[in-house]
Amino acid sequence: MGNLSKETTLQISGMTCAACANRIEKGLKKIQGVEEASVNLALEKGTIKFNPEATNVKAFEDKIEALGFVVIHEKQEFSITGMTCAACSTRIEKGLNKLDGVAEATVNLALETASVEYNPAIVSVSDIITKVDKLGYGAKIKSENIEEQIDHKAKEVETQTGKFLFSAILSLPLLWAMVGHFEFTRFLYVPDMFMNPWVQLALATPVQFIIGKQFYVGAYKALRNGSANMDVLVALGTSAAYFYSLFLSFASIGSNAHMVELYYETSAILITLIILGKLFEARAKGRSSEAIKKLMNLQAKTATVVRDGVEQNIPLEEVQVADIVYVKPGEKVPVDGEIVEGKSALDESMLTGESVPVDKEIGDTVIGATINKNGFLKIKATKVGRDTALAQIIKVVEEAQGSKAPIQRLADQISGVFVPIVVGIAIVTFLVWFLMVDQGNFAGALEKMIAVLVIACPCALGLATPTSIMAGSGRAAEFGVLFKGGEHLEMTHRITTVILDKTGTVTNGKPVLTDILLQDSAREEELLGLIGAAEKQSEHPLAQSIVQGLKEKGITFPEVSAFEAIPGFGVKATVAEQELLIGTRKLMFKNDIDFTDSLATMEELENEGKTAMLVALNGKYAGIVAVADTIKETSKEAVKRLKGLGLEVVMITGDNQRTANAIGKQAGIEHVVAEVLPEGKAEAVKEFQKNGKKVAMVGDGINDAPALATADIGMAIGTGTDVAMEAADITLIRGDLNSIADAIFMSKRTIRNIKQNLFWAFAYNTLGIPVAALGFLAPWLAGAAMAFSSVSVVLNALRLQRVKL
Repeated sequence: MGNLSKETTLQISGMTCAACANRIEKGLKKIQGVEEASVNLALEKGTIKFNPEATNVKAFEDKIEALGFVVIHEKQEFSITGMTCAACSTRIEKGLNKLDGVAEATVNLALETASVEYNPAIVSVSDIITKVDKLGYGAKIKSENIEEQIDHKAKEVETQTGKFLFSAILSLPLLWAMVGHFEFTRFLYVPDMFMNPWVQLALATPVQFIIGKQFYVGAYKALRNGSANMDVLVALGTSAAYFYSLFLSFASIGSNAHMVELYYETSAILITLIILGKLFEARAKGRSSEAIKKLMNLQAKTATVVRDGVEQNIPLEEVQVADIVYVKPGEKVPVDGEIVEGKSALDESMLTGESVPVDKEIGDTVIGATINKNGFLKIKATKVGRDTALAQIIKVVEEAQGSKAPIQRLADQISGVFVPIVVGIAIVTFLVWFLMVDQGNFAGALEKMIAVLVIACPCALGLATPTSIMAGSGRAAEFGVLFKGGEHLEMTHRITTVILDKTGTVTNGKPVLTDILLQDSAREEELLGLIGAAEKQSEHPLAQSIVQGLKEKGITFPEVSAFEAIPGFGVKATVAEQELLIGTRKLMFKNDIDFTDSLATMEELENEGKTAMLVALNGKYAGIVAVADTIKETSKEAVKRLKGLGLEVVMITGDNQRTANAIGKQAGIEHVVAEVLPEGKAEAVKEFQKNGKKVAMVGDGINDAPALATADIGMAIGTGTDVAMEAADITLIRGDLNSIADAIFMSKRTIRNIKQNLFWAFAYNTLGIPVAALGFLAPWLAGAAMAFSSVSVVLNALRLQRVKL
């Protein structure tokens, strides 16, 4: 066994103490085939010596994750060249997933990319590229420059156009000669030279071996690796027609060669039509990047900065964090930043969808690509390059377009075995026609075989899902809905229940101080100072509204010597040597504070939709402060729209039941879950899921993140926190609840489009193969039909780019 031993190292996160490391060590040693395992807490690494015939790295990763820890993987995007159909992408995907150290690999035929998640301790980027090369394709690290990617697609269109024109010019005389053979075209003049077999050979040969070289190379690489793809079918079909015609040409020497039925036009026209199909596909794929192009066009190209006291106009990519950027009226803000001088109104419609400009002044944050309407601004850059909000949006759209929806699995499974089955059917077709139907007619049997080979190319099958995902996610981004992956785009249309967080989601999240009811009016200013000082330490929106309201009244705040935020209850603080409690009934009960006399007042405030907070000073009830958070203008309309889609709408909040009911009534929500602690939101989601509901959770705060991650679909309001958006599956950039219905609408339209594509792709091959085998399709017509099927699938997917809400 010693001679077979291998050693591997895994990067592990989540370990907090020596006990964690020991636990992982013991778990790994229990796996059959593991000879030795050691875990280093400081380096966060595990080293395992094992027998590769008895176990593998995947087993170690599974064990570590089962113990509650995480094996760290890196993710890399690759550009793939040489793919021609779904069989190619399936082949690469399977090959990469078998590579030791690769956790997951997905290949997108439409985007010609591969996304690989791998363990860098086991496999390297060069190993992955080498594996793709061995499979017969090309791979390189995908450029992060989106403009470069778009230029690459433009060059592909240019290349395919050149190939098509060259092929078409040579094939046209052959087509002319072929049409001239038909009875109904006897009136058509065909130059005698076009009937000459040697002229036809001279025209067909460059098409077959110069333009058609790519099919031979692709077929050779596929067969060398024990697989078959579209190139195999095309190479077989066109070669059969070409070489049979070549044989007849030599056999006719000495006889009337003009009378021999040749098939040079079959091979040449097939290749020309396939290249035409590739050209249409390349153009359509270019159009599928429209969403990303539009987002890129929002960016400023240059920025005016001050360097060494000199004002300079520099390319956007050269701006650095902390640079002071000058933005004149009418210009686009080049980066995310903070205003350090000046004030103006900014058009943020690209981000929020709101056409009314937003007033900004010193200290306010600004987002890159928004437009400065009237004032001169000096902005300190806080986020540049890939870290800006717009760059992150573009990244999410790119990742979504390159992801794979579960619905694609069936197509992948079929395409993996499709080509060998088709070759078998083609051979059977030839034998049946040659030996039984039209005995001895080699040319006729050959025609039927070629037609079967050509019409069965699985291009449409491979393009059916990814092109729809690209178009659908891109169009959704234009509506302010960012899907993080194809699986989320597919799941969203199954949602039955939408749970809305209250603060910042249903409401504006900017409550204002409305009521101050204190027991000791003589000490009001002093007590308000204590309250303001305590609440100033809290990050909660309600606390901030109290602080803002008290500042506007001119209240000054003393120093705080101790502070504790109690999630779901309130705050506890020591201010000016006095003990202060501010919060819910539960907080008062917990600290034995008697507030019985204030209950009626508190309930009255809550019935008005206000959040009332009790105040206790030095162990005694001291009064009530109340704030109100108004619902967003669009919330009521959005809730009505969701109900119109047949969805159950629920509001969840930490507020008391009366306040929650009042807000729910204003928004048109009957089902309200109130007094839920932050950690209880995820549990509430699970309760709905236990009842068979497919749940979408919509929130904007850090305390919503667990619930967003637990839900079937987590939707984060784009105006919320980065943590919430990271935990969510969908980001609603505009902060408008109408975006929820928009997301569901786009999901339904995209999935319907995918099903249409898959139906026609399957139907095309299911019907096309027997039609060709029965002799109802000439090879060149089969080629045209094959090209049309791919183009029709792509064009159908692109209809999603014109969808209107």
